[in-house]
Amino acid sequence: MLNKLKIINDPVHGFIKIPHEILFDVLEHRYFQRLRRTAQTGLLSLIFPGATHTRFHHAIGAMHLMFTAIETLRAKGVEISKEEEKSAMLAILLHDIGHGPFSHALEAILMEDWHHEKLSLLLMNKLNETFSGELDTAIEMFRGKYHRRFFNQLISSQLDVDRLDYLKRDSFFTGVSEGNINTQRIISMMNVADDELVIDDKGIYSIENFLAARMLMYWQVYYHKTASLAEFLLVKILNRAKQLISEGYELDTPKNLKYFLYKKNFKQASEEDISKFTALDDTDVLQAIKLWQDEADMVLSYYCKAIITRKLPKTLSSSEPFSEAFIGEKIELINHHFGIGYGELFVDEIYRHLTPYDREKQPIYLLNRERKKIRLEDSEHQILSDSLAKSTTKYILSFPREILK
Repeated sequence: MLNKLKIINDPVHGFIKIPHEILFDVLEHRYFQRLRRTAQTGLLSLIFPGATHTRFHHAIGAMHLMFTAIETLRAKGVEISKEEEKSAMLAILLHDIGHGPFSHALEAILMEDWHHEKLSLLLMNKLNETFSGELDTAIEMFRGKYHRRFFNQLISSQLDVDRLDYLKRDSFFTGVSEGNINTQRIISMMNVADDELVIDDKGIYSIENFLAARMLMYWQVYYHKTASLAEFLLVKILNRAKQLISEGYELDTPKNLKYFLYKKNFKQASEEDISKFTALDDTDVLQAIKLWQDEADMVLSYYCKAIITRKLPKTLSSSEPFSEAFIGEKIELINHHFGIGYGELFVDEIYRHLTPYDREKQPIYLLNRERKKIRLEDSEHQILSDSLAKSTTKYILSFPREILK
């Protein structure tokens, strides 16, 4: 008989237990195995060469942190059944199952308005049929509908185990130490009050450090100007490909990707849509980009070469939008340099917006010694929370490096 209670050696968290057989069965399913071929951080490896880890790594790490959180809460007197433990671990293990190639960047292009969470839910329901209803409670938790609210918050909130894993994991693989949060310390401070996930008040500085680390990781890594550009170029490439196809242009395209570029209506996902989507991964998109380097369309070939050879456009960043006059100058230079009349297709302004701590939408609560809940920003001991609630927007302008010569 196959032993399904395995132990996985993870470079970030060490040894990870699989305490329920259904977790192993789901992990072995082809829907989940596809995540081995889906990058956790898109094209971030173009900027941070070590960032080649996958959503497969991340999902298992988040599952481990969920198990650790449940053990912590049990030790503090919170009653959690084995069924709830199993279901919470399944929910977080599968929270990214609906991600397509290269993370969030291509969601709206491949299946129109099918956000990854909508696809995750669809695939979880398919798995639930396969496993005879064993995922019923997990799906309820994933949807945020479970009657014990703290489970929903462990899966999705400003202090969920998803964020705890990806910050620490992405910090590890990028080598950016600012994101290296102490997940064990944060989890050890978790508690439950009024059926809500809270933090013991002595853990306030660990939480502020976590929020600050997340802010720094966004600006230094995820929203890095070149990382933002690389992600934007993926969208631009596939949008250009879809436009050319709609105009009757024949593109040499890998079979798995071709289906999504040619089909127009995804309002109601068919069995074929699901089958094709679960066969699609990063390798299909990369193969297409390699093929399209030599296409006759200058826009498509230019950006595909930029990705494959890592000769990316020049970027400028600013805290204010760039003026129309400044952008116009770049367009004129491009038209002159390349001898074309559509230079505006090579100039793009991207913006990135971040609110590190949204205290209105999902406040974080502390629990004091009198077991009274206090909002993080209202604590007399808070140092950073007020500043972390402020929003910041940055603008990035990209254009071909050739016009600088």
